[in-house]
Amino acid sequence: MGPTRFRELGRFLLLDSRAKKLLAVADEVLGHSLFDAFRQSEDEYAPAAQVAFMVVCTALAERAREELGAEPVVCTGASFGEKPAVGFSGALDFADAVRMTAGLARCTAEYFAREHRDVVTQSFVRAPQGPLAELFADMDARGAWHEVACRLDEGFLMVSVHEGELERFQQDLRSIGAMPLYVMRPPMHSSLFTGLRELAAREVVDALPLRDPDLPVLADQDGTELTTADGLRHMLLDHFVRPVDWPATLDALRARGVERLLVAGPDALFGRVRSATSRFEVVPLSPDRAARPATAAAGA
Repeated sequence: MGPTRFRELGRFLLLDSRAKKLLAVADEVLGHSLFDAFRQSEDEYAPAAQVAFMVVCTALAERAREELGAEPVVCTGASFGEKPAVGFSGALDFADAVRMTAGLARCTAEYFAREHRDVVTQSFVRAPQGPLAELFADMDARGAWHEVACRLDEGFLMVSVHEGELERFQQDLRSIGAMPLYVMRPPMHSSLFTGLRELAAREVVDALPLRDPDLPVLADQDGTELTTADGLRHMLLDHFVRPVDWPATLDALRARGVERLLVAGPDALFGRVRSATSRFEVVPLSPDRAARPATAAAGA
């Protein structure tokens, strides 16, 4: 999930028959119109945006199964994608997936309103491995905290730093030939955020009526196959304190014999990096593509 804007998803939510049915369920769970809340929200990661994104991903995954004849053998979701993946796996009813998504979004906003307000996550590409290791070693030597939040591809990472260190970090990245991209506030996936993990467990995850999934789920932290409710519960909580390792997750998919990767939902990143395109036939199923006639079946 990247910045989620109403202008990019609103038309799909309004016109797609599956999305409209899921919106009705979400409205009942939330006690208000998700469509209206999403339209009025100015925060691209607000609870309404996160639930709307989950609705879109779920509707597109259902479309793939029903219309394209794509019967998946395994599913995964990187970072925020864990939430629609857990619901699609059969481990939660959709109404409970809505409660989970909204609840975790509220916990995250509440936590970062008071904790670690000086931590940000910087994404960057084209970082050569050796020079990057030297850059990190230099940061260690001068006591500049840093932590990998997400590995997406060779030379493509997200790293959390204190905001006071950000400008120098960006300059150092450029000096080794890397290109800084965007800065995430709030940050993601750090061992610092044990308090958020505990809050999410107490307020949301421990009470979820999770069941063993019908479809195996691969944890985005390391590609571990999860087939029990307890395993999914740990993955959802580890989301806050462990980095995403997308190449390792894709390696685990490939080791299962998967050859075709269907990406259900808006995606400007995870299905497009070389770590995905070099391993699989990637079939994007995005809201704009969903409006076009289907020409071929695709499966995960």
